[in-house]
Amino acid sequence: SEDRQKGGEKATSKVDPLKLKALSMGLSKELKILLIKVESGGRQTFNISEVEEQRIPIPLSKISITNTAAEVIRACSVKRQFRESYLLPALSVKPNIAVEIPIPRDKLNPPTPSIYLESKRDAFSPVLLQFCTNPKNAVTVIRGLAGSLRLNLGLFSTKSLVEANSDHAVEVRTQVQQPADENWDPSGSTQTWPCESSRSHTTIAKYAQYQASSFQESLEEEKDSENEEEGEQTSNSSASTKIIKFGTNIDLSDPKRWKPQLQELLKLPAFMRVESSNNMLSHVGHTILGMNTVQLYMKVPGSRTPGHQENNNFCSVNINIGPGDCEWFAVHEHYWESINNLCEKHGVDYLTGSWWPVLEDLYSSNIPVYRFIQRPGDLVWINAGTVHWVQAVGWCNNIAWNVGPLNSYQYQLALERFEWNEVKKVKSIVPMIHVSWNVARTIKITDQDTFKMIKHCLLQSIKHIQILRDQLVAAGKKICYQSRVKDEPAYYCNECDVEVFNLLFVTSENSSKKTYVVHCEDCVRAKSPSLTGVVVLEQYRIEELMKIYDSFVLVSMTYFILFFLHFVFCHTVSDHQ
Repeated sequence: SEDRQKGGEKATSKVDPLKLKALSMGLSKELKILLIKVESGGRQTFNISEVEEQRIPIPLSKISITNTAAEVIRACSVKRQFRESYLLPALSVKPNIAVEIPIPRDKLNPPTPSIYLESKRDAFSPVLLQFCTNPKNAVTVIRGLAGSLRLNLGLFSTKSLVEANSDHAVEVRTQVQQPADENWDPSGSTQTWPCESSRSHTTIAKYAQYQASSFQESLEEEKDSENEEEGEQTSNSSASTKIIKFGTNIDLSDPKRWKPQLQELLKLPAFMRVESSNNMLSHVGHTILGMNTVQLYMKVPGSRTPGHQENNNFCSVNINIGPGDCEWFAVHEHYWESINNLCEKHGVDYLTGSWWPVLEDLYSSNIPVYRFIQRPGDLVWINAGTVHWVQAVGWCNNIAWNVGPLNSYQYQLALERFEWNEVKKVKSIVPMIHVSWNVARTIKITDQDTFKMIKHCLLQSIKHIQILRDQLVAAGKKICYQSRVKDEPAYYCNECDVEVFNLLFVTSENSSKKTYVVHCEDCVRAKSPSLTGVVVLEQYRIEELMKIYDSFVLVSMTYFILFFLHFVFCHTVSDHQ
């Protein structure tokens, strides 16, 4: 039997892979057989009519999400390099905001939507989810969330953190303390946008010591000032050069080290949790620190988180542990390009630089700014794409993470930033193509707009893969199949940081140490046009992607209602038995 098995292996290896590929694409001719019923002498018989037909591919320009994967594959006969957006151009779900109409000065500081929860039931109401994720609402403050859910925020207090993991790493940002609505240049003579700070590292225990001594110093200064006569106030902050340290990006991802803290956060409504089935970031398949894990911030008054949008425009959740307050500034996503232009004007990079907006510049540009105080126990929900910046008013800790609600607004903004990042050669921390395929494989989508956007992204992805694959095979380049393994991260080009999905161009960085580097096609061809010394790895069989693509269909809400009723019925029956 072993000999027969080996012989079978040899026979299999002789099969021409190109012929197998051609069959899988459905490019072979078919023999169409029609059965024609004939009545004769009161008896029914059948004649066989044979019609040979050739499948005619649909032109690639006519292909849409209504076509099957096989039809898409047959249409992919492009000889040139193929580039098309993953976005669906005919569909946008952004709210219409009239920017050409000047906003009166008193309307440039709109009231911030603040929800006061009275019970746990309020926190789990579907209305809260709808309000927070409404594209018109840039930011929502949920007042007293910790109280209504009985969250033990003491687990995140400086004392608890020191007791839990005193040697844990803390990134420190050294900054100049100044009022929240001011940002002076180093000379103290004019207000500016750049907001630089130097970076260093310490431990939770050492930062806790600094936080406590800073508080003690402040009490002594306050006591001294009470004993002295009040002097004249200076007109600007040029005299204020107090240097402060902000403890940021403290990683709480380890479930063993931070078990009580992470378990406490399971009390939150599903859409706010670090992990949930309807959160796109739970379908990445690997850890993205600070996005699908919790990060902690330890602050003294004046600690600044400069202006930014979240990575790939994802929503974010931020809870103030206290005891002090934080002051927030937020601008709707609609105005991000205007703020980008102001950043350019003031010589700072919008995506990668550190900047603190001058409020007068925003008001002059007709940009409304939400401004509010976050008290201990308050949760701030930053909606998709909202531009925001934060300053600590008192001594406090904050915890934060990102969420990606599976709705059309979030998905559109995430893909838009994914493509803008590629233009600007900035890494998209969320691998959107990888995530889209994972979502299609595991989630049933009931919203039509969300479905159309994801399906179009998959369509574009299949087209990119198949056209590139055909060109490589035609050029005689061998493609080696290497299936993905559990928890394997998504890949990015070593040169330009663009996401590389499925077809990986791999070179050896150090053959003796066996280290390998992934590239995109453009960057690898820039170094080696004929791909000499480049191994092409394929992580998914095209048939597998075709199956996912065809299986990804819009599901009606009726399906979910019936499924739920079936689930309840089965459990009721089993309980009685």
